[in-house]
Amino acid sequence: MTPPQRERRAPQPGTEQDPGRLYVITGGTDGTQRAPLDLVALIVARSEAPPTAAPEQTALLKLCKRPLSVAEISAYLGLPFSVVTVLVTELLAADLVESRAPVVRSALPERSLLEAVMHGLQKL
Repeated sequence: MTPPQRERRAPQPGTEQDPGRLYVITGGTDGTQRAPLDLVALIVARSEAPPTAAPEQTALLKLCKRPLSVAEISAYLGLPFSVVTVLVTELLAADLVESRAPVVRSALPERSLLEAVMHGLQKL
């Protein structure tokens, strides 16, 4: 049995990213000094946006009141990952956001251990 084929949709008019706009958003930086961010790195705002912040930075800070991954930020803002990493790098340098490593599944205790503790507590 072959999997169903999804229909490719054409982009809506006016939704294509303008390279000039992306250049302006990043301040014209080439991204050589980007923070080493992974798609799943969690970003959380440490303070409100200053009055001098760009609209994209303000939107990013509002989104990150609770931890969000860089991939989620990219999707919510409708910006490419590379542009979001430049924005986050600038905000990290200004100490307006904090980057957290995601919880690694192997760092969590084994399920059997948790169940044994739970059963032990229930017997008390």
